[in-house]
Amino acid sequence: MRNSRRGQVDPFIVMDVMEAARRAEEAGRHVIHMEVGQPGTPAPQGARTALARAMKDEPLGYSVALGLPALRQRIARLYGDWYDVDLDPGRVIVTAGSSGAFVLAFTALFDAGDRVGIGEPGYPSYRQILRALNVEPVGIAARDENRLQPVPGDLENLDLQGLMVASPANPSGTMLDKPALSSLIETCAARDIAFISDEIYHGIEYESKAVTALEITDDAYVINSFSKYFSMTGWRVGWMVVPEAHVRLIERLAQNLFICASHAGQVAALAAMECDEELQGNLAVYKANRTLMLEGLSDAGFDRIAPPDGAFYVYADVSHLTDDSRAFAAEILEKAGVAVTPGLDFDPHRGHGTIRFSYARSTGDIREGLARLKRFMQARG
Repeated sequence: MRNSRRGQVDPFIVMDVMEAARRAEEAGRHVIHMEVGQPGTPAPQGARTALARAMKDEPLGYSVALGLPALRQRIARLYGDWYDVDLDPGRVIVTAGSSGAFVLAFTALFDAGDRVGIGEPGYPSYRQILRALNVEPVGIAARDENRLQPVPGDLENLDLQGLMVASPANPSGTMLDKPALSSLIETCAARDIAFISDEIYHGIEYESKAVTALEITDDAYVINSFSKYFSMTGWRVGWMVVPEAHVRLIERLAQNLFICASHAGQVAALAAMECDEELQGNLAVYKANRTLMLEGLSDAGFDRIAPPDGAFYVYADVSHLTDDSRAFAAEILEKAGVAVTPGLDFDPHRGHGTIRFSYARSTGDIREGLARLKRFMQARG
């Protein structure tokens, strides 16, 4: 049967690594998972309790396309609590994970053939979703001196209809401060470039609070998710804040593309937002893991990194150790029993010399993984 060119997207390499790790575990190996950006903790207890109650008492049919009104209102209140931003709940759209938000945003903002700038290294699914929509992703090679984040000068000679930024970023964990984010937003506004801010790692910060684009402008798309800070990856609930004039546009698309986000997931997400004590406990684990990673990776020989401001990743330059990060990751899994992600997922041009380590799992796992990595590097010479 024929297929479309739009379907010819690259694989998400980290998922291939997860499958290789699964096969190793099936064969009896004990694998330490540093490959996937998934909290090792379940959804908060309050979220699970609320869903159990709702499953007993409610039909959990379709919700309205924009999401449960109570959840939209609670998300809007989060912006007041976290950023002192007074947000109209009417601008909040609940989505089928952040992935659903990306599909809606890219479909609403761009036509086939448009060009959207993406910082590299960056989350690989941005590129592949854009390609599947016949929109051209334009890689922007972010530099070490800018902590692997794009800056206005990087856009000077590019013909773009959109720019996608992430802070804290995946895979680097670096953040844009308010002046840096403002300068990008102002540059885009002056050139009529649509600005999309991926903020799904907000809440997981260490030295300072992440800045939302909504502190600077209402003329942007802001995407977030319950997957990371709220520890609800598999529940597939995210959200998007859009300019008021775009709400009906997004609603029509959501009605037709998704009908609605999971009603069950939305019930759990609403309750999760009241579980701050448990969530802050998770954050304390990430903070301890971050300290272990920065010390332990350097001790093992992975010392070329940009220290992360947020999220739960360390992105390491290993170009002095290999020119094939995919083969190197496979060697680490085979010989050390530690699953890590090749940088090719995040940067198709320079990723052959980089590796991403995730520290989202338990502190015990992180300690054991670092010990294995040190032994591996010593044996490798």
